[in-house]
Amino acid sequence: MDFIIRPVLADDAEDIWQLRRMSGVLENTLAMPSETLEKNISNLENIEPSRHQMAAVIELEDGSEKCIGTAGLSVSENRQRHVGYIGIMVNSDYHGMGIGTALMESLLDIADNWLGLIRLELTVFCDNDKAVGLYKKLGFEIEGTMKKAAIKSGKYADMYMMARVLE
Repeated sequence: MDFIIRPVLADDAEDIWQLRRMSGVLENTLAMPSETLEKNISNLENIEPSRHQMAAVIELEDGSEKCIGTAGLSVSENRQRHVGYIGIMVNSDYHGMGIGTALMESLLDIADNWLGLIRLELTVFCDNDKAVGLYKKLGFEIEGTMKKAAIKSGKYADMYMMARVLE
């Protein structure tokens, strides 16, 4: 499957809004199903310099692009300027096709080769085995379990705190 990784554009807002609400994605994020398109547009139009957002896109038959995944890296401030926090989501119709790996690798490149970050953090629901496997493959380790960290499918669910630390 052909896709490209590029910086997110304001034009991606509707695709990302739909992605954030889709079954197979929504339950593994902290997004709300009531999130508005306007909020997504505002978020993309007002990206802070400390946030690096990438998109995975495919070309449709009419020549337009469709965003099928996105990943962001937010850089901490002050005494944690060496730390970044990652969030990622991929359209459930495209899971298992290397898109998550490509998005994560694009953020790791930014973190390692452009920002000089030495610690990257993320959280993931403990039952999201595929995501945990991806993160471990890329050098992240589970540092702890956050008990009842968020509501998932109407119940409190545990999340792992994972990090990749460069020596």
